[in-house]
Amino acid sequence: MSTPTRLDYGTGPAQFVELTLPPGGADIRGTVVVIHGGFWRARYDLALGRPLAATLAAAGFAAWNIEYRRVGAGGGWPATFDDVAAAVDLLAGQEWLDPDRVVAVGHSAGGHLAAWLAARPGLPAGSPGAGPAVRLRGAVSQAGVLDLVDAARNEVGRGAVDDLLGGTPAEHPDRYGLASPAERLPVGVPVICVHGDADVNVPLRQSERYVAAARAAGDPAELVVLPGVDHFAVIDPATEAWRACESGIERLF
Repeated sequence: MSTPTRLDYGTGPAQFVELTLPPGGADIRGTVVVIHGGFWRARYDLALGRPLAATLAAAGFAAWNIEYRRVGAGGGWPATFDDVAAAVDLLAGQEWLDPDRVVAVGHSAGGHLAAWLAARPGLPAGSPGAGPAVRLRGAVSQAGVLDLVDAARNEVGRGAVDDLLGGTPAEHPDRYGLASPAERLPVGVPVICVHGDADVNVPLRQSERYVAAARAAGDPAELVVLPGVDHFAVIDPATEAWRACESGIERLF
């Protein structure tokens, strides 16, 4: 198994990525940006993404497991968004990178960030994440929080969205308009939403709403519903739920 290499994209303790390459100098099939969840809160970190990064590297991908400032440790609006954008843009300086073969996979809050990264080319100039140096060819959202307005109103994560954006949709409509993947459609690339129907942390409704809106906007979005699957099975490489996510990643390449 390859040992991850740390690369910094900023000076803060949470501004780094871990790169895991395929073993033995094997050819790289593409780059997968791995984004951990945890409702954007500081007590969760990129250790959640390491098993997925190792699995992806063993399958021939370069795994780009990113850390970022989270709520409670310097994160929130706009720092969290600035960080994940900078982490992906750091790829532009890697000599092994094929810039046309980069996708993202993210779980829960990381699913939100993966879909948001896919939408970066459409962000207005001057906003967090605008003008990407690296554009994704697609994203896989694993039980992602994709409609932040709906999530805030329904208290998904017990106020996590309000904490991320510094208030409610009524208080900061501009932030929600820039930060919510459901508000950034169309994105022009595929977003595959994998979600268990037994998820009590992030309701299936989140993926259903996003995919319906994306398709209405002309995007090739896809919903994969996993019967009886909870919130965390999708990040366990030993499960069929993870294999559904891996299949989505494969199809994006």
